[in-house]
Amino acid sequence: MQVPLLDLKAQYAKIKDDVLKAIGEVLDSQICIGGPKVAELEKQVAAVSNCKFAVGVSSGTDALLASLMSLDIGSGDEVITTPFTFFATAGCITRVGAKPVFVDIDPKTYNINPLLIEKAITKNTKAIMPVHLFGQMADMDPVMDIAGKHNLYVIEDAAQSISSTYKGKKAGSVGTCGCFSFFPSKNLGGIGDGGMVVTNDEKLYHMLYIMRNHGSEPKYYHKFIGGNFRLDPIQAAALLVKLPYLDEWSQARRKNAEYYNKKFSGTVVETPFISKDCVTIYNQYVIKVSHRDNLMEYLKKQNVGCEIYYPVPMHLQECFKYLGFKKGDFPESEKAAKEVLALPVYPELTDEMKTFVSETILKFVK
Repeated sequence: MQVPLLDLKAQYAKIKDDVLKAIGEVLDSQICIGGPKVAELEKQVAAVSNCKFAVGVSSGTDALLASLMSLDIGSGDEVITTPFTFFATAGCITRVGAKPVFVDIDPKTYNINPLLIEKAITKNTKAIMPVHLFGQMADMDPVMDIAGKHNLYVIEDAAQSISSTYKGKKAGSVGTCGCFSFFPSKNLGGIGDGGMVVTNDEKLYHMLYIMRNHGSEPKYYHKFIGGNFRLDPIQAAALLVKLPYLDEWSQARRKNAEYYNKKFSGTVVETPFISKDCVTIYNQYVIKVSHRDNLMEYLKKQNVGCEIYYPVPMHLQECFKYLGFKKGDFPESEKAAKEVLALPVYPELTDEMKTFVSETILKFVK
């Protein structure tokens, strides 16, 4: 049996006619930049996130970048974040001229450990960027308490966590702003790159709106240096078709995760820890095992898709050598990088496929 890590063709087959119709409406209108589709998606994503405002942008990466620029974070500033994340988190901090300051993760959730944040704060710290990894929100109350105490911004990297909750609060609604990615593999994925920033801060919303269009307001008048961060209306059209399915698809992922949890219960396979304060959307279902690389090789030989998120923590990436970190500085992140493995969890998995995946893994570990 063949079980891919993700099967977007199966998802697309169910909504193909609606997606093509929506894209056709954009092409017929010839409104190819901005327009009603983008505005409607912004309105709906803001509502889903319990936020007042949303600004569609060109990618999740550009959502982070535009947020940092709009908050005037740049040269000489520091942003505290996690080393166990996708590159864009630290990459965007560096691109605006600021310095990423890493603190280690909670080994259970893989999210930033709030207990380690305060001692990393200096006079140059401007923001904290928690990452809601794998679909589960970080422990935000202590993060917000620390931010309030030190007058810091909080930029939620919620690229993997649209609609997930922490103590009933939606991803993106807790901090100064929240950044989503619509990369095709996300729970709400487009047909190419796309992203969005949500916020309850009207002043920040206005700045984000300006920044995504080269910093101009009005047209051709530039008080700020922004970027070309606009969301394509074709992406917005496809996402508007998919958005009504988001809760259903996320619930299906939770159901698939529950199946795996039961199958792996009492074995050496460590299943995801989900905090009682959180409702996760399982953008990834990530197990932890020893001999991870051998298991991955075995699964691929059995045609079971799997992936390592993430094999090299940020502090050990070659491009961040200048920060002066070394192996051993963030042991929990390094340990996770050696042991985590993501399994297929997408909504279209059949019971037969889930059984094959879990029994193949159990056969290996035994």
